[in-house]
Amino acid sequence: MRKEIAIALRVSLVTLVVTGLLYPAAMTALAQLLVPVQANGSLVTDENGRVVGSELIAQAFTRPGYLQPRPSAAGDGYDPLSSGGSNLGPTSQKLRDRVTRDLERLRAENPDAAGLVPAELVTTSASGLDPHLSPQAALWQVPRVAKARGIDPARVRAMIEDRIEGRTFGFLGEPRVNVLLLNVALDRQFGRVPE
Repeated sequence: MRKEIAIALRVSLVTLVVTGLLYPAAMTALAQLLVPVQANGSLVTDENGRVVGSELIAQAFTRPGYLQPRPSAAGDGYDPLSSGGSNLGPTSQKLRDRVTRDLERLRAENPDAAGLVPAELVTTSASGLDPHLSPQAALWQVPRVAKARGIDPARVRAMIEDRIEGRTFGFLGEPRVNVLLLNVALDRQFGRVPE
């Protein structure tokens, strides 16, 4: 019996060292060597070099001079520690009420926007932290952003069109725009929006 216990303890110790220490250390070192930006969280910095977020996680932008992302159901909104959808279904009155409020707010904030409010501006993503919008949803917000910044809408439109990310590997997903990266680019090009 002692022999079997000794063997089991040695196997457990070797497994712990290999899978709990050596493998994670090797993968961390490899990631730091091959893709250091992604391994460190894909952090985004402003014009002063301060970290303002991660290009992988949405954050709230409420001032009119910035593009707004999709609404978030993560925690109290855009909480990276509480990623997840709302689990509210199509028959949920709470969901209908939130969407109605968001539609009213978006129409009031974007009186010069052409067409209907894009659906993704009132629906949350599965994670609640999706940092991307479709080009159509970003372009819909151009009149508000341009007016708040006091610039020609064509300049904002051009910035959005220049930053459209294509489909992953050419066939996965849809074209998209990263809201944080675009807002940081707007600040770099035209200056920060006053509080």
